[in-house]
Amino acid sequence: MAKYERRFTGNFHTVLSLLHNGILRGSATASYEDGSDYTSGDIRCAVRVYERYSVSGGNRLSLTLVLIGHGDDLFLSAVTAGGSQGAFFKINTWSEEFFLNQIRELAGRL
Repeated sequence: MAKYERRFTGNFHTVLSLLHNGILRGSATASYEDGSDYTSGDIRCAVRVYERYSVSGGNRLSLTLVLIGHGDDLFLSAVTAGGSQGAFFKINTWSEEFFLNQIRELAGRL
C-alpha cells in the first residue's frame, strides 16, 4: 500500500475533474469503479475508486481517492492497494507507486 496526501487551495470541482480525467487518461487499463459525494453546508467530500491492470504484478490494483473541500481549502488523500505479489509478504510494490505517481504529477499541476 502506498499513500499520498496534500493540502492546497483550489476549486473543488475543477480539481476533482482534473484528477478523474488524468487517472483515466494515464493508463489504457484504468477504470472508474465507483464513488460517493457528500455535502454538509460548505464542506464537500468526494470519494473515488479506480482500478488498473499491472503488467509487472500480473494483477489489478486499486486507487482510492478522497477530496475534501471547505471553500477553496482542499485536502487530498490517495491510497493504492493490491498491486503487490506474495502470499504472506508484500513483494514488488512498484505498481502501487507508479499508480500513485500519477496522482503526484496531477497534483503538482494544481
